[in-house]
Amino acid sequence: MKPYFLALLFLISLQSCTNLKTKRVELIDFVPEQSSIIIKTSNFESLKNTISNNDVLQKISKTNTYKNLEKTLENSSLINPLGNVLLCFSKDSNDSLQYVIITKNHPNLFKTDSLKNYTEETLNYKNKTVVKSVLNNQPLFSTIVDSTFFASTSKNILDGVFTDSKTNQELKKIYNTTGNNKTCSIIIKPNSNFIKQFFLEENLKFKNFTNYVALDIDANQNEIILNGITKATDSLNSIINLFNKTIPQENLTATITPSNSDGFMSITFNDFKSFESNLITYNQKDSTYVSPSLFNDIIEVGIIYKGKEQAIVLNSIDNIATKDALIGNRNIIDTYREINIYDFDSPLIFSKTFTPFISFNNANVYCVIDNFFVFADSKEFLQTIIANYQNKTTFSERSYYKNIKENLSDESSLLCVYTPSTLNKIININLEETLDYNLDKYHTSALQFIYDNNFAHVNGVIKKSKTRASLNSVSEEWNIKLDADILNNPQFVTNHITKQKEIVVQDVNNNLYLISNKGKILWKKKLHGPVLGKINQIDIYKNGRLQLCFATPNRVYIIDRKGRDVAPFPRKFNDKITQPLSVFDYDNKKNYRLLITQGKNLLMYNVQSKIVEGFTFKSANNNIISQPKHFRIGSKDYLTFKTENKLYILDRTGRTRVKPKTNALFSNQPIFLYNNQFTTTTNDGNLYSASTNGNVSLKNLGFTKNHYLTTTSKTLVALNENKLTIKSKTTELDFGNYSKPEIFYINDKIYVTVTDKQSHKVYLFDSLSKLIPNFPVYGNSLIQLDNIDKDRNLELVTKGDSNSIILYQIN
Repeated sequence: MKPYFLALLFLISLQSCTNLKTKRVELIDFVPEQSSIIIKTSNFESLKNTISNNDVLQKISKTNTYKNLEKTLENSSLINPLGNVLLCFSKDSNDSLQYVIITKNHPNLFKTDSLKNYTEETLNYKNKTVVKSVLNNQPLFSTIVDSTFFASTSKNILDGVFTDSKTNQELKKIYNTTGNNKTCSIIIKPNSNFIKQFFLEENLKFKNFTNYVALDIDANQNEIILNGITKATDSLNSIINLFNKTIPQENLTATITPSNSDGFMSITFNDFKSFESNLITYNQKDSTYVSPSLFNDIIEVGIIYKGKEQAIVLNSIDNIATKDALIGNRNIIDTYREINIYDFDSPLIFSKTFTPFISFNNANVYCVIDNFFVFADSKEFLQTIIANYQNKTTFSERSYYKNIKENLSDESSLLCVYTPSTLNKIININLEETLDYNLDKYHTSALQFIYDNNFAHVNGVIKKSKTRASLNSVSEEWNIKLDADILNNPQFVTNHITKQKEIVVQDVNNNLYLISNKGKILWKKKLHGPVLGKINQIDIYKNGRLQLCFATPNRVYIIDRKGRDVAPFPRKFNDKITQPLSVFDYDNKKNYRLLITQGKNLLMYNVQSKIVEGFTFKSANNNIISQPKHFRIGSKDYLTFKTENKLYILDRTGRTRVKPKTNALFSNQPIFLYNNQFTTTTNDGNLYSASTNGNVSLKNLGFTKNHYLTTTSKTLVALNENKLTIKSKTTELDFGNYSKPEIFYINDKIYVTVTDKQSHKVYLFDSLSKLIPNFPVYGNSLIQLDNIDKDRNLELVTKGDSNSIILYQIN
């Protein structure tokens, strides 16, 4: 450890003893008053990885706002938090971005080893101790108060933490509504100068819309899902409170909005008079104001956007009464597809009645389509709406709208639906840019507010649309990048909560990642060395919860699904572990045995990390060259492994159960149980099979020294140079650099895979050696194949580029 790091730890411990003691307990108690946005995460590394892999966020990474934020946050890489972290953003008097990091202190919180362009100094003043860290000319001031680490890019903000200020109780209530199991949570405080507008209607500025917004955000590569609440403490001046004393209704504007429009907004209420009363108060109208009877039986007002055109949709629960209210506007100017189009002589009533939601005042024509009264500024726009409604080409009929509806409530007070161009415009308004983010694949995004008792629920979704996959096609579901190059093959493991699959993989810096089947990095954990072979899963507590179990060259790990070590592991070994960890559960009673190979020696442990005394085998005649395996034939257990010239077949106590009558010079290929015989290959390419009575057969397969073998109990697969043999059929592949073959048995069907690392192609065959349609696909490692989610399609995971993982789906 570097001397300056030791000094830093000493200073941190000194600070925790000398700086101000207060009654602040929770992280939210330390949030500076001037903070405009607060981000909470329980997994700092996962949040950073999600940001770097999320498609939308990467599309806006070219903006000045993003680049400025990225530069400002550069020194956050110094922080290695273990639990919840708060990031607080504000702007100073010079309009410069400042941020604060708040988390619980621990000994390894600061990561400064081997950093270039890094300096630090300790500042002591007024009985305070502050560390000034500078990384690439970006300063970060930090201190410890009440065992809480507080760091800021602004020294003035940091000085404020020494004042035991009163906690904002309203903020604390909002904070307590956020969860801990999402990518992050965001709290937007009143009068935030970072958020300008959510809506196309210019009158709906965020500063007038509400006070507090608290959102839990669940994000992966292809989507961002928002769930939370908003609350306005000022009942008179906040737009969200216009829905007070109203009940949200089903949003039906989508059923009449053409799918080629720019989006729509839907406003609902159960009683117009209640809603109108709130509008009159908000707009400070004379209490004697009487609105037109046109709106008396309306429960939804929709606004359809198309370029510079707009249409206003009234959803009526009493068509006859609403038609009667239009009795003075029955002049037919056109008929289109048997629907009359009328003149309308009061276009200003919409903006007069529904400000701030509507400013459009040119609606001079209208038509009636079932329960919908549609007003626009041209009969051509009405004709477009009529045609799309009759042709069933509205938003509600589109698969991409139905897809986002899964993340929304059917009834909401306010629903905004955006197309790619509209979403692009909203992003530019907030970031003060004029860029094209190429959001064409995000066909529909949405934001909705559901008013409740003095607050509103908020749901939002930005999701990449999936095109309908044709039968037997192979589609790339996601492609995510890790922090460093990938070391081993990605592997599926089971999530015991969802019963679906997740992915584990390790990078060259020995970080182990757990990744959800949606491509979200759940955690990253530093290991002491590379994982040997495949990772096992065990149920150490016999309660249905699974742990990861594996070995590195000098340790055996058992890790729970949150990335935490399970005591008393990891166990350290002075001598090198030379084969992957073998895990045996002889009687399927979860009494696991962990078999460790060290050169020619075997050590057997239980899950309490204690030596199993009953295992008597100590040493082979030479170094063991295959991972020990357990097979059961009938009622007998067989433990098998080999050295370069001897095959060992033991019982579960480590004594010889079968002594092969003939040995050989063996290859490095594993041992398999094939046709009830212990099967492997020799250096000169023969198939070696030993029966339970010790008889040995050798079959000349004509293999060269560089060959691969894998089997199930009845299927043998071999790869010799570029010739792939499945059962008795041989397929000649293009010349290349091939991985070993792998067999998967799924839904009573056998699949065989092999990867050409030279041409970056993944092949998948059936048991008859027939290539599966639409293979090969791009990939650079051996794959794993399984059904990893709730649908019926199979997925496969492979290494993409040097630091990326690709998930494919076979449709």
